[in-house]
Amino acid sequence: MVAYSFKAMFGPQVSALTKRQTVRADRKRHARPGEPIQLYQGMRTRHCVKLVDPDPICSRVRSIEIAVTDLMPVAIVSIAIEGIPLQREEIELFCQADGFAPSRVREFWLLGETARENMGSFWLHHHGIGRFEGVLIEWEPA
Repeated sequence: MVAYSFKAMFGPQVSALTKRQTVRADRKRHARPGEPIQLYQGMRTRHCVKLVDPDPICSRVRSIEIAVTDLMPVAIVSIAIEGIPLQREEIELFCQADGFAPSRVREFWLLGETARENMGSFWLHHHGIGRFEGVLIEWEPA
């Protein structure tokens, strides 16, 4: 079984199952479709909390590329899933689904007017500029 840990800003969204995806860097083993996954906040700390019980089921794992720059306000230049670039409206919907809607992250220093701006700020802070390659993991309730 595979486990993923989330920052505090995503904990309530994961628990409520309004956030049903995560973007992760490549690693030795990710969840596979049909497999239960464990979702935590603060994993490997004394504040660890399991966010969903029973464990949700991985529904899909796809490759993703995210290009980020500090030269434009939205920071997210492009997102491509399985090599297919998302259009402007699709990027905003993706960023909302990934937990960056302005109404959901205001208390966590993200003050952008759009989900794309918020995700861009987050990615610049945590990953820096450049191209990120990894996987998009999606799940459904058990």
